[in-house]
Amino acid sequence: DVLLDGVKASGILVESGRHANGDLWLAVGIGVNLAHSPEGTERGATSVADRLRADLTYVPPIEAAAEILAETFAVWWGRWQTLGFEPVLDAWTSRLTGLNGPCVARLDNETLEGVAEGVEPDGALRLRLADGSVRLISAGDVFFGKAS
Repeated sequence: DVLLDGVKASGILVESGRHANGDLWLAVGIGVNLAHSPEGTERGATSVADRLRADLTYVPPIEAAAEILAETFAVWWGRWQTLGFEPVLDAWTSRLTGLNGPCVARLDNETLEGVAEGVEPDGALRLRLADGSVRLISAGDVFFGKAS
């Protein structure tokens, strides 16, 4: 998720699998709370409009926001294609708040709690559990900070 002042403004969902011909597929969905945010969420949510109201009297149209998002995605995709995953990972971890703090990971069949110790070169989260063991989390719903 993308957080602004600790509340969710955008979410990214990644799904992957193996095609019948053996190739891998990847689908990335991005949702942005542009004009409104959902109420009653577990961790709090905001919208871009709420954050811009102090500075702007309008919210950019959906088309403009989508164009900016697509252009930015293309820049980062290009970096990944030419330079590898490391620059993307470095940029993400430099913006990540919550490392070295409490973390909850909800996986398909279990919920784990521990300390988010870092990120592996492939992007997996290193989660130190109470018993001292480390689990690598490659997919799931991950929440940094204490549950509310």
